[in-house]
This record gives sequence, structure tokens and C-alpha cells, in this order.
Amino acid sequence: MNANQQLLSGKHALVTGASRGIGAAIARRLLDEGARVTLLGRQLATVSEMASRLSGSDACAVAADVGNGEQMQAAIQDANNRFGSIDILINNAGQAASAPMHKMQDELWHTMLAVNLTGTYYGIRHVLPSMLQRNYGRIVNVASTAGLKGYPYVAAYSAAKHGVIGLTRSVALEVAGKNITVNAVCPGYTDTDIVREAIGNIQAKTSRSQSEALEAMVANNPQRRLIRCEEVANAVAWLCLPGTESITGQSIAVAGGEVM
Repeated sequence: MNANQQLLSGKHALVTGASRGIGAAIARRLLDEGARVTLLGRQLATVSEMASRLSGSDACAVAADVGNGEQMQAAIQDANNRFGSIDILINNAGQAASAPMHKMQDELWHTMLAVNLTGTYYGIRHVLPSMLQRNYGRIVNVASTAGLKGYPYVAAYSAAKHGVIGLTRSVALEVAGKNITVNAVCPGYTDTDIVREAIGNIQAKTSRSQSEALEAMVANNPQRRLIRCEEVANAVAWLCLPGTESITGQSIAVAGGEVM
């Protein structure tokens, strides 16, 4: 891409959960648009390896458990010291686990909320003051179609993602007059390690073949396929580009028509 076409040149983006899957695809897409990108992951070695694979000078890595406010604050400060104040925040880190409601352990419930909802809160909480001072910011929260509808056996995950949608809408209204937009992107089942593990669990519990397990998973998608990470990344990047200033508080499904 020609440098003159890099619409995010000079911007600093932070992407959480960036060591693989959707997060890595988002980081790559924002780098292509000219942004300097900080990749945040739980394990510094893993996320540093991804940063070096994407781009040496315009990407760096920091480590934090997104559910730990002190770690997030320290990681964001490290990112600021490297590339300057954060202009674009992508809250992508997430975790999915399933259990029937009547058998759910409290630990699973608290983990799903900590990673998926509280982690999003900490990202916004520690980045927003600087955005308000500079009268500019783009925040995109990667939620899920599970934040827009219910699915069986993932009540904790769905509750957390519904919370992300509510958080997105409320913060968007608070900062609407400050040139800061806050949106959510809601992927359906996406071709990631988490979904591949889920397919394996279906195989183990039901004795279905891999193709049968996949077919069951995409049955509600009218396109009958998994979403590609790059498709989610494109939607996220679009919300950060010039020309989308009036789009805020929205939850955009990337799900082949599953949610309308």
C-alpha cells in the first residue's frame, strides 16, 4: 500500500488478545492502514513473537491479564511510553467456556465476566482520560453474536458479551460530543482456536465426525460457514477510518446473516 493511502498514519492503536486469531488479524489490518500498533497478550513471549512477525518497527508488545486493573494500567503506560498516547483501542481479548446452567461452577462464571466484560472495562477506563484530553478516540469492542442473542450452555459467556454491548452503548453516549466513537463488532462462529476446540468437544461428547460437528456449529448461519478472522478485522478497521465519525454506539454483526 502506498504511504499516501495509509489513512491511520500517525495513530497509535492498542489491540488486546493480539497473539493469535482475530486479534492478530486486527493488528495486521491496522498496520496496513499505517497505524503503530501495540499488541497486548497474557504471555509476553507469545505476543512479542506475533509483533515481530507482523512488523518490526511499527509494532510492539506488552503483557497483561486484561481482568487485572493494575496490570492493564501498567501495560497501557508501557504502550504510551513507546508510541505515545493511544488513539485507537480494540478490546478483543476474550475467552469462551460452556456448561449447563444447573452444573455451572462459580469459577467459570467469574472467569467469563472477568475476561470478557471487566477486561473491556479496564481497557476503556485506562485509555479514555487521554482520549478526552485530546478530543479524539476510536474504541471498538469485539463482542459476539452471543451479546445479541442467547445460545444454550454458554450463559456466562453470553451474559458477559451482553454486558459489553451495554457498556458500549453507555460510554458512546457519554463521549459523543468529544470526537470519540465507541462501537462493538459481533462475530458469529469464527475460524479460531477457540472454535476449533469447541468442534473437538462436540466430537468427543457426541461421537460426531469433524464435518458433522462443524455443520452443527454453523447451522444457524445462513451462509453455512465459519467467519474468517480477516472479515472481522475489516469491520473493526472500517470503524477506525476517517468517514465513520457519526457511527457510534452500534453493534455490528459479522455473522453471515445470523443476526439481523
